[in-house]
Amino acid sequence: MISIAVTIAGSDSGGGAGIQADLKTFSALGVYGASVIAALTAQNTQGVTGIHDVPAEFITAQIDAVYSDLKVRATKIGMLSQPSAIQAVAAGLKKYRARNVVLDPVMVAASGDRLLVPEAIETIKRELFPVADLITPNLAEAAALLGQPVAKHENEMASQGEALLALGAKAVLVKGGHAETRYAVDVLIEPSGIRRFTAERIETKNNHGTGCTLSSAIAANLAKGLVLHDALAAAKGYITDALKAGIDLGIGSGRGPVHHFHGLWRNR
Repeated sequence: MISIAVTIAGSDSGGGAGIQADLKTFSALGVYGASVIAALTAQNTQGVTGIHDVPAEFITAQIDAVYSDLKVRATKIGMLSQPSAIQAVAAGLKKYRARNVVLDPVMVAASGDRLLVPEAIETIKRELFPVADLITPNLAEAAALLGQPVAKHENEMASQGEALLALGAKAVLVKGGHAETRYAVDVLIEPSGIRRFTAERIETKNNHGTGCTLSSAIAANLAKGLVLHDALAAAKGYITDALKAGIDLGIGSGRGPVHHFHGLWRNR
């Protein structure tokens, strides 16, 4: 029987990030994907021009529809722009005792456009940290969650990860993709210790949806039964290959998407 994962996030009309990127990633990794749409965005490779929030009660209705019927083995949470949406998601995941929950605290798009209201940050920490098995902030998101400057090196990344653990997170992956370093290093912080995940840095402007894709790849791997460390390592390899294959994608005139189906479209 095929494994099932759910993405709870915002829709990207340009197809490179959000719900669209998550479902593409699930499919590319052999997992059946379902979705709960928490917001609609008008965006493309150049930026976000509008956000339409889905009412909290309809987010709840979608969660009830999906989790009451499907045997969900992993959940990825992405863009939730309003406190009411965050509260609805937290309540729904508790109700259905969701497992393998990966929280990507999306705050700003690759274009620099803000994707949530400032007061939502405290709600994320209070409501979603307790239900998430892993949170995956990038450098800017980790700093924003803590009200600290952006980490400049791995020791600071680890320190901020430990601070997020102290706020109730079970495990934290601080992503170093935006750091100015030779290699792309992500740091996993758990109560049991710290582990590094390293990959070559891919120089490309086509990196729209990178964070969404990595977190949904982790969720897909967890849905298939991989333990956390193996799920992270496999996801890191997938996003590296997707970035590399996406260099020559001619989609849009701004920051294009990664190539989610790089393993399937090689001859096209």
